[in-house]
Amino acid sequence: MALLILGIVIFFGIHLVRSFAPGVRKAVIERNGVGAWHAIHGISAVVGLGLIAFGFDQARATTGILYTPPVFLTHIALTLMLIACICLVAAFLPAGKIRVATKHPAILAIKIWALAHLLANGETSSVLLFGAFLAWGVVLRISMKKRWRAGEISYPTVGSYSYDVAAIVIGAALFAAIVWKLHELVIGVAPIAIG
Repeated sequence: MALLILGIVIFFGIHLVRSFAPGVRKAVIERNGVGAWHAIHGISAVVGLGLIAFGFDQARATTGILYTPPVFLTHIALTLMLIACICLVAAFLPAGKIRVATKHPAILAIKIWALAHLLANGETSSVLLFGAFLAWGVVLRISMKKRWRAGEISYPTVGSYSYDVAAIVIGAALFAAIVWKLHELVIGVAPIAIG
């Protein structure tokens, strides 16, 4: 559990510098250049993510259960994951209605993904991990809203609804791959128990 917590602190810590300590980022860039900041950010993120993955794998075998979700929450979680996949794909396509309406579809995808996993998993390690991702998504969304109000970022306008169709089709294919085999291959757990 200690490695999982350390990974969470490192990963989210570096990602929240801009929101909570923008002076640190600015000072590093002014002193060493933007490349140095990108290197620090990238290395910290990779180390944090690695510790999260390793720590979570270890913690799953040793931590207790906070709650046992009823079966119907698994169905809700699966539906939410389909929506999360569509939002995630929309974030990487040119602007369609989905991207414009959600403003930050990747952040929304993270929040939906985390919520879905909190609904379906009651282990202590899962609640810690997915609760941290959900909280990070909320904080990040608030931060982006403040940056938009300050004129630091702008939102796109709708280019073509064909990008929404593409997001839905590709997102659904991604969801199908995750449910069919990808989740089991990467995480070691099948999202749908068969047999």
